[in-house]
Amino acid sequence: MIDTGAREVATRMAEAAQAWLNSLDADQRRTAIGPQPGADGEAERTRWYYTPTDHGGLTFHQQRPAQHRLVMQLVASGLSEAGYNTVATVLGLENVLDHVEGFSVNWGRERTRDPAMYYLRVFGEPGGPQPWGWRFGGHHVSLNNLVVDGRVVATTPCFLGADPAVSPLLGREKLRPLGTAEDLARELVRSLRPESAARAVLLGRAPNDIVAGNSNRIDDRVVKRSDLWRPGRHTPDRAEHPVTGLDGANRQALALTPTPRGVPGAELDAAQRELLRALLGTYLDRVPNGVSPLPRYDDPTALDAVHLAWAGSTTAGEPHYYRLQGPRLLVEWTNIHRGVNHAHAVWRDPETDFGGDVLAAHHAAHHVP
Repeated sequence: MIDTGAREVATRMAEAAQAWLNSLDADQRRTAIGPQPGADGEAERTRWYYTPTDHGGLTFHQQRPAQHRLVMQLVASGLSEAGYNTVATVLGLENVLDHVEGFSVNWGRERTRDPAMYYLRVFGEPGGPQPWGWRFGGHHVSLNNLVVDGRVVATTPCFLGADPAVSPLLGREKLRPLGTAEDLARELVRSLRPESAARAVLLGRAPNDIVAGNSNRIDDRVVKRSDLWRPGRHTPDRAEHPVTGLDGANRQALALTPTPRGVPGAELDAAQRELLRALLGTYLDRVPNGVSPLPRYDDPTALDAVHLAWAGSTTAGEPHYYRLQGPRLLVEWTNIHRGVNHAHAVWRDPETDFGGDVLAAHHAAHHVP
């Protein structure tokens, strides 16, 4: 059933990608198309960002409005309805952030907070016999998809952020695109027994950003602030400092390890396990049912292996970080900056981010050098 769903999603992706490519002129295509996955361009396909830097590809600015619609149709093909609505909201938040900052931030571009500075690139030939993929990204969005043998085999890294994380709407309502992912995690960690809570909270202070940053593989390397920006573009102050702002014992306390840290699902009671699965859904339900791994956690042993770890305060409105880690799973969340009103939330598959293992198996089976 999952394989059937992955093929159906791949077909929709291929149709949408081909429609977009067919709309492009020769100059646009030179920027829009990258090498076939597995070719010499893998270094570019597996390079990803979540900052407002050059993500690689064709921006909305470089396209006509009719092409904008085709871009969004491709984006929608790789997302659930809720996932698409959230991504569209994050794009629109660039206008809100510009207002929050008094329309004053200037990084040498015509507009710094720019809802049109999102990039799309297709790698390879959509729908053909060879692997192909696509990447869409800009500030606080990074979607990475790979299709091999006619089915979607990778949808990670999948990053969403929100700045502001909370903003007012009319009628005293609030816009919180990622709010449930924060609320469920806090409810879960605060429900733990004292001895479990002591193991779940790895550090009393929160890191400045997600620990794995935008690394293309998950290990214990220190990601620097400069890594979050494409070389030659705007880079922040203190570029050579670690993105987490941690060093020494604090860095070691939050370092990613092959054996997950924190409290495993096996030690949670029934209500807590329900919270954990619902929390997983806020990440894994970003993509269509046919490719989401969420049903995997219907198996109690799979949920048993998911570990919750936390850093910082467990009080609402105070800086905090958490992660969920287990086999083929890494979720990271931070809400630290702008008065705890700037959230980062990423879902990764440590074994097959970018589909590398499946791609290698395909090439081996087809004797591709």
